[in-house]
Amino acid sequence: MASTWSSGLAAPESLAVQLLGVLWFVSVTTGPWGAAATTAAGGEETLKCEDLKVGQYICKDPKINEATQEPVNCTNYTAHVLCFPAPNITCKDFSGNETHFTGNEVGFLKPISCRNVNGYSYKVAVALSLFLGWLGADRFYLGYPALGLLKFCTVGFCGIGSLIDFILISMQIVGPSDGSSYIIDYYGTRLTRLSITNETFRKTQLYP
Repeated sequence: MASTWSSGLAAPESLAVQLLGVLWFVSVTTGPWGAAATTAAGGEETLKCEDLKVGQYICKDPKINEATQEPVNCTNYTAHVLCFPAPNITCKDFSGNETHFTGNEVGFLKPISCRNVNGYSYKVAVALSLFLGWLGADRFYLGYPALGLLKFCTVGFCGIGSLIDFILISMQIVGPSDGSSYIIDYYGTRLTRLSITNETFRKTQLYP
């Protein structure tokens, strides 16, 4: 009876040990990359590093320009960051050379989106709209002299126009007249407007 009782307790314990062993193995093989590193099979064509799947590489954060709060290499709304393939990955780097990576070599440059700024600060625009909006200072600053003069002559449309402009500027609906974006802290609060594309389109739900 005693032997039966002890064997009944040993079975769950051994199962738990095996389960912990499997979890440990998975965590070691995946590492900080989030997925197990895979190598190119013998005889198969080596893929470009740009074609690696998410989890087989890691990219550095972009270097931010303190004046513009955008990536330093931002050109035509696009910047590039350095990406490092996971250890034991073999692929073609950005120079076209087939390389076996150890996790410390640059594999490719990943494009990221950035914004075009032209010296207009979001904080300054909001402050002018809040304290001097009734004089049209916010509109003068953003490059709308006609509206600024009209607000100045009408004392901010009797205060109503000043309130409306403050809301529009705070929500980043009204921006600089040249079409550029506000200078806002790169890791600060930004509004992103989504347009209807294949990725954002929401299909109508059909219910039975």
